[in-house]
Amino acid sequence: MDIADQIKTIEDELSRLNVTLIAVSKTKSNEEILEAYHAGQRAFGENVVQELVRKQETLPKDIEWHLIGHLQSNKVKYVVPFVAMIHSADSLKLLKEIDKQAKKYNREVDCLLQIHVAAEETKFGLDHVELIELLRSEAFIQLTNVRIRGLMGIATNTPNTKEIKEEFHELKSLFDGIKASFFQDDEYFDTLSMGMSSDYKIAIEQGSTMVRLGSTIFGGR
Repeated sequence: MDIADQIKTIEDELSRLNVTLIAVSKTKSNEEILEAYHAGQRAFGENVVQELVRKQETLPKDIEWHLIGHLQSNKVKYVVPFVAMIHSADSLKLLKEIDKQAKKYNREVDCLLQIHVAAEETKFGLDHVELIELLRSEAFIQLTNVRIRGLMGIATNTPNTKEIKEEFHELKSLFDGIKASFFQDDEYFDTLSMGMSSDYKIAIEQGSTMVRLGSTIFGGR
């Protein structure tokens, strides 16, 4: 099945479930991205800033670019002018820099707070205590050009589906609790980004509203 057929099949599946598809295009050529684009896909995810900027400059301007990888504060200025959403906001320092750069372009940048739910210590993200402290901080409340749209998390890389299910369930429970406590009247806090090619069906069962699929669409590297 080619890229266009994969896009159509997956979009048909996800649209029935009201789940948004981010096509993870990291390491993929412009030609492969354009094949998905011409099949109707508009939201693409990249995890390396330099690659994201290069592709944004050369590909159609109605593409919605998502930064899904870890973002260093000193690289924020390169993506803020155009990025549709930053999935990996994992510190107050980073949010303050996004806010600072967004002011220069009179933009409000959509962000997801990345939560650490996996067993691996190498994965990035806030733990529950850090999340609450961030949301309660005066510095966070004073941000004017960052809009928190929800949470993002990456499950443990394991064949143990029970463990993955529990991690996604924990993240969904946290999302519901945070929405009720901090964003009750915020219509924009509506996104729970969890699930990749290996585990997106489990993520959807546990309440994901956005999945990030690479190999499912484009095949292996």
